[in-house]
Amino acid sequence: MSGEGTTYKDAGVDVEAGNQFVKKISPLVKATYRPEVLNDLGGFGALFSVRKDKYDNPVLVSSTDGVGTKLNIAFLLNRHDTIGIDLVAMVVNDIVVQGAEPLFFLDYLAMGKLDPDRAAEIVAGIARGCEEAGCSLVGGETAEMPGFYPEGEYELAGFGVGIVDKDDVIDGSGITVGDRLIGLSSSGLHSNGYSLARKVLLADQGLNLDETVEELGCSLGEELLRPTRIYVKPIANLIRDFTLKGIAHITGGGLRDNIVRVLPNRCEAVIETGAWERPPVFSLISRLGGVSEEEMLATFNCGIGMVLIVPADEVEEQMSRLQAMGESCYLIGEITKREEDETGISFR
Repeated sequence: MSGEGTTYKDAGVDVEAGNQFVKKISPLVKATYRPEVLNDLGGFGALFSVRKDKYDNPVLVSSTDGVGTKLNIAFLLNRHDTIGIDLVAMVVNDIVVQGAEPLFFLDYLAMGKLDPDRAAEIVAGIARGCEEAGCSLVGGETAEMPGFYPEGEYELAGFGVGIVDKDDVIDGSGITVGDRLIGLSSSGLHSNGYSLARKVLLADQGLNLDETVEELGCSLGEELLRPTRIYVKPIANLIRDFTLKGIAHITGGGLRDNIVRVLPNRCEAVIETGAWERPPVFSLISRLGGVSEEEMLATFNCGIGMVLIVPADEVEEQMSRLQAMGESCYLIGEITKREEDETGISFR
């Protein structure tokens, strides 16, 4: 058979570059493997065993997410080493709020032209996130799509699966009047609200990503690329010894929309907005963009990345445990009776 003629590479897809990429990431991926992983990287599917001795009635919890327009900041700065941490965080934080232990993670990375070094940098961040969350990076898909994505840009998505015994699922059904809300601090914007943040700071104000902003104590680019916090280990520690009635991951929709997702119809969450110190990036956006407090609370985490709803008599012990683990946490509110005309959350 003749080797002449048009090739896949002529069409813009470099198979050899893909092979180089797999070689680069193999050690990073294998470093995340838990004992339950049964096959190596490169198969058509990942094999993961379930420990039957650990669960009476195992329930799988799945989640998928992306990083959103935070990717645009990575493109502008040509820095891609932490965006994978954000990807893992957005998925595993949604899994742990159900009381589940994240087991494994897969990613989807698509580029117009595969750059093995850049792709490996992205996956290195994903692997770091998986190690922090205690889950295995068991595989994924890297797609080279010539002519589809602008040069230097890519799409990134993640998929994760966790496990919890059915009797231990945290679904908010046990929340009652008198319970307290503990807020765990965020590292900043995390990966939500970037369309508004970019409009205010970059499009409207024309701020330079490379310049230091005195109010932030770092460059704007450094602040906007600060990785999303992964809360798996501190929450797993609490689950082992305490009662967590509900957990809310504060993502799109901010504090206003996410806490009510775990509340029974009869309950209202009353939040004391002065109970914690907000990272300065939130006041910067609010001040420069003239963004109202209502809009801030409906868009951003405002400094609280995870909210725990716990019995009142366990608040002090749980907060002491969190602080011993190095967590910044705050008593931010309580559960009251919801009236028919109330929305499920109020701020004061």
